[in-house]
Order: sequence, then structure tokens, then C-alpha cells
Amino acid sequence: MFAAVLGLAAVACSSPEKMAEMAENVIVKCEPAVLEVVAGEIDATVSVTYPADYFHPKAVLEVTPVLVYAGGESRMQPFMFQGEKVKDNYEIVSSDGATVTKKVKFAYAPGMEKSYLELRGVVKYKNKNTDVPSKKVADGANTTYMLVCKKGALDLKADNYQEVIKQTAEGQILYTINSSAVRNNQYKSQSIKDFQAALDEIKANERKTLVGTDVVAYASPDGKEDQNAKLSDNRSKSAEKAFAKVTKKHPADAPVNVTSVGEDWEGFQELVAASDLEDKDLIIRVLSMYSDPAVREKEIKNMSAVYTTLAKEVLPELRRARFIANVEYKNYTSEELLKLIEENIDVLDETALLRAATLVKENDQKIALYKKAVEKYNSANGQYNLAVTYIKAGKLAEAKAELAKCAKDADWNNAMGVVALQENNLDEAVKYFNAAANKSAKANLAVVDVLKGDYKAAAAKLGDCKCFNAALVALLNGNNAPAAALKCECPQAAYLRAVAAARQGDAAGVKANLEVAKKCDKLAARAEKDVEFAQYR
Repeated sequence: MFAAVLGLAAVACSSPEKMAEMAENVIVKCEPAVLEVVAGEIDATVSVTYPADYFHPKAVLEVTPVLVYAGGESRMQPFMFQGEKVKDNYEIVSSDGATVTKKVKFAYAPGMEKSYLELRGVVKYKNKNTDVPSKKVADGANTTYMLVCKKGALDLKADNYQEVIKQTAEGQILYTINSSAVRNNQYKSQSIKDFQAALDEIKANERKTLVGTDVVAYASPDGKEDQNAKLSDNRSKSAEKAFAKVTKKHPADAPVNVTSVGEDWEGFQELVAASDLEDKDLIIRVLSMYSDPAVREKEIKNMSAVYTTLAKEVLPELRRARFIANVEYKNYTSEELLKLIEENIDVLDETALLRAATLVKENDQKIALYKKAVEKYNSANGQYNLAVTYIKAGKLAEAKAELAKCAKDADWNNAMGVVALQENNLDEAVKYFNAAANKSAKANLAVVDVLKGDYKAAAAKLGDCKCFNAALVALLNGNNAPAAALKCECPQAAYLRAVAAARQGDAAGVKANLEVAKKCDKLAARAEKDVEFAQYR
């Protein structure tokens, strides 16, 4: 503990004026010895020990704590003490000696990081005032907590961009009832022509790769189940031969997988759902109620009026074999996206615009791309990401305007909390972060804890996180190791490593890390005044 010891011998004060002359006999202590700013305030405890025979019984002593700094000075209301025979209501100090302890508090102002606390006294007796030599009691003020990163943890909505897109191209042939023979007219159907054209396009497109083809045969779900299973198997064999004929002049250079499904109840439900049948809801309800194919068929046939329509319009479409070409489309690379946003941005879909926005470095470019996604595709994710980008750019008014258009989910609450945090509205920020209740919001709540001076609560929220704020919080709690272990070579991390080195008495570490930190002008200016480095200047 720092102590200003200004004399030990107790000399009786024969007059009040002698109190000023004998002030060196008073012992003053301050805790902490180096003042610290916590939650925007400087708090300290000052103890003053008056020796026996020092305090004149008829005198009043006015003691004013003053924080002196480059920008001026800040004064507290004075503490008043009186001798035993003074008829006032001040704190009495006995002529036998006494120790008085007082709390001092100052609101932080820029410049106080390089300051000192002194006590200024005035002895008052009758109508005469005698100044007491001022006593410096502490240096200040440590502002290390202000290094906390207030930008806030923000999560962008997913761009859902696929580097490889799965696609299919399909054609089919239809069979007559109870037949597995492929009719010649099926080879000339529009479905087959479209399938062949798709194969040709795949082969010509360097971005597309045919990875395999499925040949799938079915029977319509009418008649006996075992007979339909056999019929489906036979159709798979004829369909395989038909596929070879269809692709003879349109090569499908990929594995072919031939399967037989049997009764096509799935296709039946899809066709019914898409139809204009009056009783389609009832039919679909039957399908959900019964799993046995025979029971299903019986119940549907009981709807005699509708079954006639089904037999005419739906069931024939299920006597089929499908040719399904499975294709992989290689999407634009990052390099291609960057080129396209400059040369041909209109070819980009929503997901491509959102991905491109993550690739560009300048906020103005990001904003332009997100705006494009919103305007062209009414992109909800683009809307939110636009708001986040405005926050990161420090354009809070624009951010709030965009957030007003977004869905109020967890990400939205977290973003609103970050806006409040950056506006120094800590209580409002806490409300939003608590409503968000996600990982990013928890990290942001830790920032609020730091700003409010609750470093232990901040540490609990950050857990084993290896981020800058977690290292700072550990240091504020007396653990220098995480700060010393920060791997990032950015100026901010280097500055925190320098602080850790200073607290460990590592002069070389202080010097090396400050050389990196001072590449940032703001940190260079801070280091010149930072009390953490006082003994290394």
C-alpha cells in the first residue's frame, strides 16, 4: 500500500496556524495506490492519521480531494473536521490523535488517465484561514477496461450459396394397362425429346456433370398387388432397353441404376393433390388412414363417381418408367463472383449476391450488394445483413431503419442490442441481449458487464473463449496469461500483450509489443499516457 509519510514526531500545536506548519506529521494512505477507472468512475479510500497533540481543539480543518490532470482538475466537496472545543457539526478529531477514513469519487473525464490525487487543506480559526501544503496521495488513473471491444458480436444470415448444385433432368415413357411393352410412339414423345435435349445441354455445358441416371419403373395402384409388382419388374427390364435406345445418339456417360417400385401410391397422391377432382381431399384422407394397398383401392373404388375419373385421367399416368438424370452444377467460384459483380451482376441470383457481399472488403460495396438482393429478390436475409453492415460501418440511424423492416427473431434482438450498446444505452442493450438469448448475445452481455465494472460476471459469460475481450476480462480479474497468449498480431492484441508484460515486469515484452501496437495512431497516443507503462517510459 502506498503511503505518504510526512513526519513521525508529534509536536504540540500551540496555535491553529501551527497545524499548517506541522502538516508533515500527518500520515496519508490511499487504496488503491494507483487509481483505477471502473464503470466510468474513479473510487478510492483515503486514510488520514493525525498524531497526538496535532489537532488544535479550537480549529476547523477543511480538506479538499482534488484530481489533477492535463485537462484541468476535478474537485470534490471538502471534508470538514473540527477540534474538540469547536461548536460546529463537523467530524471531531481529538487532540489525542485519530485516523479518519474517507471515500473519494470522481466521474471520469478524458485526460484523467494521466493524473494524480492530492489533498488540499485549509486551517480555519476565527476569521483567519491558513493554507496547508497539499499532499499527493496517489497516481492515476488506470483505464485498461476501456480497451474492451464494443463493436459487438453480430451474426450474418446465411447466404445459402451452394458451390455445387444438385439438379435433375427427367423423361418418361408410358405403358398401356397390364403391359410392359414399349410402344414406338413413346420414343417420339415430347417428354423423351426434352430429356434428350437436356442430355445434350449437360454434355455441352462445362459447369454441368452427369453423375448417374435412375431408370425407375412403376405400376398403377389398381388391381392385385402381387401382379402389379411383377408387372413393374417387367417394365423395368423393358425400360432399361428403351433407355439404351433413347440415349444412343445422346450419350449418357454415367452409371445407370434400374429399379422397380411396384404400385405408385406416391405418384398417385401427387397427381390427385394437383388435380381439380371434387373429392380429392377425401381421397387423400383415405391414403393417410389406410396403409394396406388393397384396403386403399377398395375404399377409393367405393367412390364410384370419382373412381371413373381417376381410371380415365390419373391411373394411366402412373403406368410408366422414368428416366432421371442426376446432374451436378458447379457454381461460380469466389473469383468469378467478384468479376461478375463488376461486369454482369444481373446474372447473379439471390444467394450469389449474398455470397458476393461476404467476399468484398469495403462496406459500401457490401451495402450495394445487399441492397441489390433486397430490391431484386425481396431478400429477407439480405435485408438483415444490410442492417448489420450499417452497424459495422457505424451508421446506426441507417441500421435502425433497416432493422425496422426485419423479422424480430433472436438475431434481430441481438442486432438491436448492439445498436444500443454502441449508443451507450446499456440498460436497453441488456434487454435486447436477454431477449436474443444466443451465443453472440451472451458475448455482448459480457461487454456490458465490463462497462459496468462486473468483471467476474463477464468472465463467466465468456467461458473458455479465446477472443480479445475474454483475454482482457481475464487480465482485469488478475490473470495475465490469456492476454500474454493472444496470437493475433493486430495492434489491439499487441497492446493487451504489452499490458500483461508490464504487469509481469517484462520490459522487453512491453517494448516489443508496443512497437506493434503503435502502428495504430490511437493506441500510440494512449500508450504515452497509460499508467500501465509509467515505469517503462
